[in-house]
Amino acid sequence: MASTFDSNYPSIEILREKARRRIPRFAFEYLDGGCNEDINLHRNTTELREVQLKPRYIRDYKGVDMATPLFGIDYAAPFGIAPVGLQGLMWPNSPEILAKAAFEHNIPFILSTVTTMSIERASELTEGNFWFQLYNPVEDELRNDLLNRARAAQCPVLVLLCDVPTFGFRPRDIRNGLALPPKISLSNILQIMGKPLWAFNTLKYGQPTFETLRPYTPEGLNLKQLGKFMDKTFSGRLNEDRIKPIRDKWKGKLVLKGVASEEDTEEAIRLGFDGIIVSNHGGRQLDAGESAIAPLSRIAKKYGDKITVMMDSGLRSGPDVARAMASGAQFTFMGRSFMYGVAALGQRGGDHTINMLKIQLRQVMEQLCCEKVEDLPQHLI
Repeated sequence: MASTFDSNYPSIEILREKARRRIPRFAFEYLDGGCNEDINLHRNTTELREVQLKPRYIRDYKGVDMATPLFGIDYAAPFGIAPVGLQGLMWPNSPEILAKAAFEHNIPFILSTVTTMSIERASELTEGNFWFQLYNPVEDELRNDLLNRARAAQCPVLVLLCDVPTFGFRPRDIRNGLALPPKISLSNILQIMGKPLWAFNTLKYGQPTFETLRPYTPEGLNLKQLGKFMDKTFSGRLNEDRIKPIRDKWKGKLVLKGVASEEDTEEAIRLGFDGIIVSNHGGRQLDAGESAIAPLSRIAKKYGDKITVMMDSGLRSGPDVARAMASGAQFTFMGRSFMYGVAALGQRGGDHTINMLKIQLRQVMEQLCCEKVEDLPQHLI
């Protein structure tokens, strides 16, 4: 495909600042913030960037090949788009923009249960080449219906989320009265009036709603009501009794997302998961926890030959992808980074961000004289 790269926005940080200026404060703070005092949010990126890589200059070098096999598919790069809730609130139509871009660039796109695009639409845009992240329902009937819809949509990988046994305490979202559609307070009205392009696109594409959950969810839930509905309808706390029926029913690949310890990795292996995503939910759940890179290194070293080990949380650049891969990740995912790109550049944002990350990663590998992504651990200091 013909990829675009806007040289005015050559980094995620520049895209982030552009996004901050283009969307209402309540939407940006939902995207940008962590939980409590944001300590683990910042720890993610800080500790990841302490990882150092060693170049090997005096050697024969045939060039870079970023192709990365994962679950029987050869992806074009070792990164994909992580599941993000409420995407259409941050930028109208953003999940469709990202799903299209991921499909065209041949990288994975993970659809969240609580985003603003349906399973069926994701399948249509990607020809079935998308992953679905499931919030585990309390009722078996609802769980089975969602699994049947995902299977009918030809989704090859199901992702179970284990790091939301309770909602993170996010002061900005509480203050902003986050809702779908946004709470009509004077403050939010003024914020919307100050972002006319966001407002125009919201009118164009319609108020964002939980499209996958539309058959099951009351409309217009504010944050408190949403919490009550999710607590009643979904159970974020996983155990063997809740996982085993899903493993038995789901015939595709099964991934556990939110793993942050060796103990949970051992349980994932025992319960028949095909892969794990080491993650702390982007620093949005447990402010007192470790950064994502810390357990990744231990888990990959001990269990990398027994289960596919992937990572998200804290990655903001091609060098960050290289650092994570060198530390033992077999694949990586990013959520905020892609949302900054779409919020900054709209329809061009997905394509630009993917292309920029590819350029950055290629430069790192060329500088290291590393030909294949699976060789990156050889460059870890």
